[in-house]
Amino acid sequence: MNEAPVVKDEGDAKSPPAKKVGTDWWSEIKGIFWLIVIVLGFHSFVAKPFYIPSESMLPGLQVGDRLVVSKFAYGWSFVSPTIPNPVAIFKGLVLREPVDSWSAQLPFIKGRLLGSLPTRGDVVIVTPPGTRNDYIKRVIGLPGDTLEVREGTVILNGTPVKRGTVHDTLIPVDTNSPCRESDYPGARETLPDGGAVCRLPTVTETLPNGRHYETIELGYSPGDNYGPIKIPQGRVFLMGDNRDRSADSRFPLADLGLGGPVPYENLGGRAEFVTFSLDGDATFNPLTWPGSLRGNRAGTSLHPATGAIVAN
Repeated sequence: MNEAPVVKDEGDAKSPPAKKVGTDWWSEIKGIFWLIVIVLGFHSFVAKPFYIPSESMLPGLQVGDRLVVSKFAYGWSFVSPTIPNPVAIFKGLVLREPVDSWSAQLPFIKGRLLGSLPTRGDVVIVTPPGTRNDYIKRVIGLPGDTLEVREGTVILNGTPVKRGTVHDTLIPVDTNSPCRESDYPGARETLPDGGAVCRLPTVTETLPNGRHYETIELGYSPGDNYGPIKIPQGRVFLMGDNRDRSADSRFPLADLGLGGPVPYENLGGRAEFVTFSLDGDATFNPLTWPGSLRGNRAGTSLHPATGAIVAN
């Protein structure tokens, strides 16, 4: 005889626990925290972006260039960590007050972790002693060198650095490169198509190790005569490529220079290449961004050339 199936009362079955509805804010906060830690760690120990705010490294670097800076090239020092400064960020973003930097800085610590000296000719990021600003300059003198500048010519250990003949570099005029008459008298030229360029007299400089690069030569300036000095151990002498418009190791800190040879602990990294460059016409509207790109700047290497110099 077939037995009738037993039908269980639905009330006897246990209902699955109801899922919580809403955002798990604690998980979201932890995720954001670890993302910030990863980004800051990458900026501190691997590489970080850098923006060119001045013309002190013309013609190789223009205002509006964005670079990649390797943080590990010379090891790590007290200027390496990227530490956000909440007070400075609040002043800059909310109160719209001018601030030197949005980052805090560790006190000076002598030496570098896995440290090494730069190679003569490297383009480096440097924090002037006693400040939190970042400058970008070129390494000219190394520890133990005797360096002087006479009538614009760098003399290393008694031998003048080789300089080529003067030739012109044409830099397109735009919002970020306005070629002001006060800075470059008579340099602005209008082209037949209505555009404009800044015609700057340029000299190729070749260091003793064979590395060469372009420098701007505008005539006499206060930095054309300097020294001689002997560069102390653990310090490097830095100069801008736009020699007559650069506040660098030739000038005191009070004049916004570097105050002589800087401790190599103050080097924040080596500039590697240009990622992209903007002409200054972009706004908050994303549609304006593509038109503001300088198409010929992306990928430009910042390592000085070696070998034969191509005639200009």
